Amino acid sequence: MIPGMNPRKMAQMMKRMGIQQVEIPATEVIIRTPDKELIITDPQVSKVNMMGQETLQIVGDIHEREISTEPDISEDDIKTVMEQANVSEEDARKALEENKGDLAASIMSLQN
Repeated sequence: MIPGMNPRKMAQMMKRMGIQQVEIPATEVIIRTPDKELIITDPQVSKVNMMGQETLQIVGDIHEREISTEPDISEDDIKTVMEQANVSEEDARKALEENKGDLAASIMSLQN
């Protein structure tokens, strides 16, 4: 809002301009990107609708967290690929890493 302006007058002016604003009672906002998460704690979230275009305004404390891009490969997955493709543990692990943990794609790549 504009400092020093009466909130009631501001709301009336926004209504005349076709702008609607709604406060959203959020406790946390998380924005995910391919390599990290932005976590906004104690947020103040406003949804603004201006002539059919909706936007969100978020204010709060921002914290960043890195996301691991390595797939979770379990020992069971490695054993399955080893047995199905009849390969060594090293080859099975390498295939799973290359195929981002996808069992079927790993087995197929080793059989070709």
